[in-house]
Amino acid sequence: MLVVAILLALSVVVGKAGNRYGMPALLLFLGVGMMAGVDGFGIQFDSAEAAQFIGMISLSIILFSGGVDTRFSDIRPILGSGLVLATVGVLLTTAVTGTFIHWMFRAVAPEYAFGWKESMLLAAVMSSTDSASVFSILNSSRTGLTQRLKPTLELESGSNDPMAYLLVIIIISMIEGDAQGAGAVYTLWSNPVTMLAGQLAMGAVGGVAIGYASVWVINHLKVDNEFLYPVMMIACAFFAFTITGMIGGNSYLAVYIAGLVVGNRKLALKKTITTFFGGFTWLVQIIMFLSLGLLVNPHELIDSHILVPGLLLGVFMILVGRPVAVMLCLLPFGRRYSWKARIFVSWVGLRGAVPIIFATYALMSPSVLHARFMFNMVFFITILSLLIQGTTVTRMARWLGLREPMHEKQFNVDLPDEITAAMVEWEVHPSLLVSGDRLRDITLPPSTLVIMVKRGGRYLVPTGNTRLYLDDKLLLIAQEEAHLTELLKSK
Repeated sequence: MLVVAILLALSVVVGKAGNRYGMPALLLFLGVGMMAGVDGFGIQFDSAEAAQFIGMISLSIILFSGGVDTRFSDIRPILGSGLVLATVGVLLTTAVTGTFIHWMFRAVAPEYAFGWKESMLLAAVMSSTDSASVFSILNSSRTGLTQRLKPTLELESGSNDPMAYLLVIIIISMIEGDAQGAGAVYTLWSNPVTMLAGQLAMGAVGGVAIGYASVWVINHLKVDNEFLYPVMMIACAFFAFTITGMIGGNSYLAVYIAGLVVGNRKLALKKTITTFFGGFTWLVQIIMFLSLGLLVNPHELIDSHILVPGLLLGVFMILVGRPVAVMLCLLPFGRRYSWKARIFVSWVGLRGAVPIIFATYALMSPSVLHARFMFNMVFFITILSLLIQGTTVTRMARWLGLREPMHEKQFNVDLPDEITAAMVEWEVHPSLLVSGDRLRDITLPPSTLVIMVKRGGRYLVPTGNTRLYLDDKLLLIAQEEAHLTELLKSK
């Protein structure tokens, strides 16, 4: 228990330091795990099965929580581009990178020369992106993005894991089928296209169905202890993952879509549930990253057989593989994304925990040649990606002119879904005080009240006689959202 406490506390401390200096939290959590492993403090952890199980549980929570936090109103305008990046983008990244792997290893490391299937497997493992660390950096630096880039990247990162997972499973199945030879039994699902389409379709249907079922269960649960609601929601997320997998659907897609449904429906005690999931998601991320860091032997990563081809492959993915896929995917969307925006999307193709977890599938398959080498290669490129791309996200956004100030909420107040009223924050400006500087002197829309004033670090409950000053922050509530439309336009 003492070791667990030390590792968790150390992860929190280094994560805080990383945010301050622009380092991805993921990289630091992996570093803590590597430091605690056999080449550091000597903790023995070499079970790929255990790491895969931890990763599977963690990813289901992370994807579900990501879906809950995503608003349909934010992703609706970029739904097409986001889904194309998450599907076609993964296929293109795999094809381009796999071709490079096939020829590069033959020239640089012929003892690890992969066939076409093994080359595509390694590329598929690394084809998904991880934007969670990106947005932790952007949020810590209070940096926003123009051209709807943030919801685009959020949708891509949340929905490209299922596609990459399917590719990994399909290619491993093909390799194992070749190993079995004439004894292999082929069915309808042996066809990669059929398997891909079927799993995505059933994953989507299962996610929607279980998402709506979860909303109904939570709204009709009626228990006295409100903290039991998040526990039930965790159970619903696991139901989405397991039941969809049992019927042949993609479990990762199902939990993400179930989260989307839950997050965009009226839900009892939604604030309690989302607050719980925020902290719980960070906990499972730390546990997942620590376990993956413990699984690797750092001395193997600095071997010349890993270092040279790893550097070549990592640089190729950053400068060629990812940009080619992004440019081709966004080509049909014309002027919606500028060239600078496309360059930024290309640069934010960070590799994270997901490729490492997918690499454990290859590690556990006896038919995949050089599986340990493949795992170390994925780990090395993940670290390289986080070091190069993860530390330069903010600077790249600034250099491309894509930054915009983030609106920081002054009042941490949310209305329950059962209340149809609307709330908005408003800053006092000179035109507001033309008729007088007291609250009763300002003109507000019908059925609108000022319920709180923030002045400096103080919070005031106002009356009609409350004097207002420039830069005061007001919290307004209105019976209808439409009542605030004209008010917001005047800001």
